[in-house]
Amino acid sequence: MKWKKISSVFLATALTCSLAVTPVFADEVDDLKQQKQETQSEVNSLQSQLNTLMSKISDLEDELITTGEEIAQAEEDLKEAEAEEEAQYEAMKLRIKYMYEEGSGTATLEKVFTSGDITSMLTQAEYSQQVHNYDREKLEEYAATVQKVEDLKETLETKQEDLKNTQAEYQTQQTELNETITEKSAEIENLDEQIEEAARKAAEEEAARKAAEEAARAAEANNEAGGSENAGGSSQDDNSTGGSSNNSSGGGGSSSSSSSGGGASYNASTGNAIVDAAWSQVGNAIYEWGAQRPYDAFDCSGLVQWCYAQAGISIPRTSSSILSSGTIVSDPQPGDICWTPGHVAIYIGGGQMIEAQQDGVPICVSSVRVTYYVRF
Repeated sequence: MKWKKISSVFLATALTCSLAVTPVFADEVDDLKQQKQETQSEVNSLQSQLNTLMSKISDLEDELITTGEEIAQAEEDLKEAEAEEEAQYEAMKLRIKYMYEEGSGTATLEKVFTSGDITSMLTQAEYSQQVHNYDREKLEEYAATVQKVEDLKETLETKQEDLKNTQAEYQTQQTELNETITEKSAEIENLDEQIEEAARKAAEEEAARKAAEEAARAAEANNEAGGSENAGGSSQDDNSTGGSSNNSSGGGGSSSSSSSGGGASYNASTGNAIVDAAWSQVGNAIYEWGAQRPYDAFDCSGLVQWCYAQAGISIPRTSSSILSSGTIVSDPQPGDICWTPGHVAIYIGGGQMIEAQQDGVPICVSSVRVTYYVRF
């Protein structure tokens, strides 16, 4: 009996000592939570930078559209100015033909010298000079107008090119920020898993500690009871008082589920009308910034807005406004909008879309490139 009691005490003592060197998982939980908080702060800062950048991209898109429209207007003004210059030049040649009798050079002199008196002679000479001056001034005026419009067009095109370069830089920054945010978010998810695991182990450690204390107390009580029996010289039947302790530690599993559903309802006839409108421009119009001229030129959002208008739906002009005003869906249907930062297109089904792709390229059918599908 005595050796059993000694063994129980030894066992409890050994178990207690082993717990003294067990990693303290509670401290690990605190450390992991601190890491998560720091990482979440980084994500919040990156998201703030991304929001600011998206606002800049939206403003830049508006400016690009405006500049494209100004270039288109400058081109129209240039055509008119050149036409006026050509018309004035033709009129001048006609007057010269009549005045000089197809280039003989004697008609004006004859008119001057056969005018009669000196007053008529001077009047005729003055008239001829005025005609020359008028023609020269008009030609100089139209030439100056043509040059002015050409200079304006060149300035606008340079501005547009600078804006496009800035847009490309912004989109590169946006991609980098999105990638970093994704990486940091993955770190947070990993930290959540580590926190959950550390919390589970901490709970197990606490349960084991309490079980060890209970076993030690039971062993000590057992030992004291045996000592009393020996001191009194009394003997008892050989029976063992067994204390059974059932220690269980359960890890409470947490489950979370998220569902995104619903979204905007889809109207097949409306979607088909949008797709038909998009098909009507394939190969019949080219990409041009700021343009919205059917069967001639569109930019990407100009094409999408026009196609929706043909189906009786009014949508915003810029890609950022389209995203914020529409409904993001996960079940794309023909007529929905394929949205990526700074670009939109019409989804036609089968993993394909119709888009105004880039400068000078005709409206075309492409494989889908998409961040979100948007429905109105």
